[in-house]
Amino acid sequence: MTSGLWELVLQGVWVTVQLLFFSSLLAAGVSFVVGIARTHRLWIVRFLAGFYTEVFRGTSALVMIFWVFFVLPPAFGWQLVPMWAGTLALGLTYGAYGSEIVRGALGAVDPAQKEGGIALSFTPWQRMKLILLPQAVPEMIPPFSNLLIELLKGTALVSIMGMGDLAFSGNLVRLALQESAEIYTYILLIYFVIAFLLTRVMRGLEKKLKAGVGKAPTPEPEVELKRPEATNVGGAV
Repeated sequence: MTSGLWELVLQGVWVTVQLLFFSSLLAAGVSFVVGIARTHRLWIVRFLAGFYTEVFRGTSALVMIFWVFFVLPPAFGWQLVPMWAGTLALGLTYGAYGSEIVRGALGAVDPAQKEGGIALSFTPWQRMKLILLPQAVPEMIPPFSNLLIELLKGTALVSIMGMGDLAFSGNLVRLALQESAEIYTYILLIYFVIAFLLTRVMRGLEKKLKAGVGKAPTPEPEVELKRPEATNVGGAV
């Protein structure tokens, strides 16, 4: 490829990274707000949070992008730029999945810890902040890491809006060169490299958070290779 075409691909990578950053921030905020609301003592709060989760988990992310970009703006008389339309659609959709991760991790905390907070006369917010979240957050990191990778792959959907992300830029280069195998191989490798870097960062974050609560992952046990005992094949001499 020429330098101009590589520059187009790199611009697509930058757009994808920006979209991933903004949509993951929104998804993380939605995950914690809705996930904590799913454990609220008031049934109406739990119902509304559960309704939101079911709606966004039960709809297509692709159709949601269409709806946010083409249907929502005329109803309010304004138009979202593709970056913010993609951020809103992806953040709300993947935030619904993340809320189940938060709810599950909070529910997995030892009930004795909650009872201890009640015995110390902590308010619900103090119990959440000082007892539940510090223990639950490290357990959220592995599933959040998987969700982040899914969000990265979901960013390719914004190309339907004409947004110059990695998938859209790669397709333009393919049309210019009339070469599909080489270009799409490059695109796959770029997505893989980004995903690999994300998993390394999330793994490091998991170790740090677990170390902070005394749950540092134990190193994998070394396999000891023992020499096989000699056997007397021919019988005793």
